[in-house]
Amino acid sequence: MNPVDYEFLRKFLKERSGLDLSIDKQYLVESRLTPLARKANLAGIDELVQKIKGGSAAIASDVIEAMTTNETFFFRDKIPFDHLRDTIMPELLQARAGRRSLRIWCAAASTGQEPYSIAMCLKEMGAALSGWRVEIIGTDISQQVLDKSKSGIYSQFEVQRGLPIQLLVKYFKQIGEMWQINPDIRSMIQYRPLNLLQDFTHMGKFDLIFCRNVLIYFDQDMKSQIFNRLGKVMEPDGFLALGAAETVVGLTDVFKPYADRRGIYRPNTARAAPSIVPGMGQQPIRVATSSIR
Repeated sequence: MNPVDYEFLRKFLKERSGLDLSIDKQYLVESRLTPLARKANLAGIDELVQKIKGGSAAIASDVIEAMTTNETFFFRDKIPFDHLRDTIMPELLQARAGRRSLRIWCAAASTGQEPYSIAMCLKEMGAALSGWRVEIIGTDISQQVLDKSKSGIYSQFEVQRGLPIQLLVKYFKQIGEMWQINPDIRSMIQYRPLNLLQDFTHMGKFDLIFCRNVLIYFDQDMKSQIFNRLGKVMEPDGFLALGAAETVVGLTDVFKPYADRRGIYRPNTARAAPSIVPGMGQQPIRVATSSIR
C-alpha cells in the first residue's frame, strides 16, 4: 500500500468512525483490508481506496466494519463486573427504589459478550430485582457484529474466554460445536447501530453506561467531546465504566473517579449538572424492557 492511500484511509477512518491510526499502523490496515479486497474481487487496497473515492457506500461501509471490529470476551477484565455486583447495583437499587427501573447502555457492544455479561450479572441477583423494569441497550458502529450479538451464538473458544463454567451451563445451550445464550438473557438486551461520533441524545437518560475499550482508539479531543456528551445522557447520580487503559482524568470535568473503584466514574456534581435534552422532558425513552424474576 502506498503512503498516499494510507493517508487517505487514516483521514477517512477518523472522520467516519473516530478511529485515530498512528503512522506506524499500516501493517494493521493491510492485514484487515487485504482479505476484504480479495473478497470483493479487487486487485488490492489501492482499488478499495479508488472505490471509496468513487462513492461506493458499500465498500466504505465494509472498510469501516473491518477496521472497527475489536476483540472482546465475556467478563473482560473481571473487576468492572465485581464493581457492578458489589457497588454499582446496591447503590442504584437504593437510589431507584421509588421508580423500580434501571436503564443501562453498553456503548461498544461489539459481538455481545459485554452486554450479555451485564445481563447475567443482573440475572444472578435473583429476587433483589424482582418486579424491576430493566433496560439494557447495546450499540456498535458495526452492523455485522450486532447481528452476531443478536444471535447470541458463540464458539467453544469464545465461551471459554472469561465465562465461568457454572454460567455456561446455566445460561447457554449447546448447538453442535457452538453455544447459544438462552432466550431469557437475549431478550434482556436491545441492539442498535450507533456511531459515537454522531448525536445520541435521542436515547434518553441512563443510570449506568459501559463505554469500555473503545475510546482508546480516539484522539484526546474526540475523547473529551464524547465524555461531555455522555454526561448529557447520564443521570446525575449515575455510573460510567471505562476500560482498564481509559480515564477521564485530564480530559473532562464532567465525570470524576469513584474512590477505590478502578475504572468507575461518577458525574461531577461540583460542576453544573448536565442540562435536560431539549424535547426530552424528564421521562426517558423506553427502548427495551425486561422484567427480571
